Amino acid sequence: MDLLLDISLYGSTLRMIAPILLAALGGAICARVGIFNVGLEGLMLTGAFTAIVGNHLFHNVWLAVLFAMVCAGLMSLILAWLTISLNANMIVVGVALNFLATGLTTYCLFAIFNVKGSYYDPQMTGLPKWDIPLIGDIPVVGGILSGHSPLVYLAFLLALALQFFFFRTVKGFRLLAAGEHPEAARSLGIKIDRIRYLAVLASGVLCGLAGAQLSLGQVTQFTEGMTAGRGFIALVAVMLGQNNPLGVTLSSLLFGFMDALSIRLQGFALPTQFTIALPYVMTLAAMFFFKDRAYLRQSGRIE
Repeated sequence: MDLLLDISLYGSTLRMIAPILLAALGGAICARVGIFNVGLEGLMLTGAFTAIVGNHLFHNVWLAVLFAMVCAGLMSLILAWLTISLNANMIVVGVALNFLATGLTTYCLFAIFNVKGSYYDPQMTGLPKWDIPLIGDIPVVGGILSGHSPLVYLAFLLALALQFFFFRTVKGFRLLAAGEHPEAARSLGIKIDRIRYLAVLASGVLCGLAGAQLSLGQVTQFTEGMTAGRGFIALVAVMLGQNNPLGVTLSSLLFGFMDALSIRLQGFALPTQFTIALPYVMTLAAMFFFKDRAYLRQSGRIE
């Protein structure tokens, strides 16, 4: 109970949720247009690595974040070209993209920094921590909501913005039409392929932000495979949230809390294997209770 009443645990939850939520929002955009983006993991890993590269090249953390967004966006266009233009199987392409990102980041880590495993520069500047005026002075609430990187707050603002965009704008309904009734949308003159390309590109950009939060907002270094399955957790959050940004946010909160809790439990003499596996056990449990099989059937080609 003392652990669950610890304010810092919930502050850590917000930090842990940010990369999962950003990637999950990208996955939700793809799902709205009928694309099951299994490549979220690889796109996040690309963003994490290129954020460090951008920081090394430009010596500016904001240019580094922008560089990560651009690189992850370009990587996502590979997925878009193969699945939309060439009509390839989206599951196979997504898995291949994950392997490609893993291999490229490992190779480039040695080629650029001449190191293996991880890269850390003590002179590297990570994302700043923002103390919110007034809110930071409120007991309990201030300790939870204040003192996070800008990308943490941006993740929640984007969730609200996408909620409005999906359900209150004409373009948002066109996204849904492109995914659920593509032939009817084409008959109305809606350019389905362009909408799908933009959706996948937006997903890549958001995954770039998620990766930048991992490598510059949490640890200020890059480690091979540092996403550690968070892209797949984000994919499950999309499924549980039913493509609804608010639902995706609630699902991401659950997984972010389990991630933060697993780190705290390492100080209670519990087996490390158990604490590390806890978020993934929760992911499997969520999949077990997931009732909508539409996502699982959507493994073929785009209509």
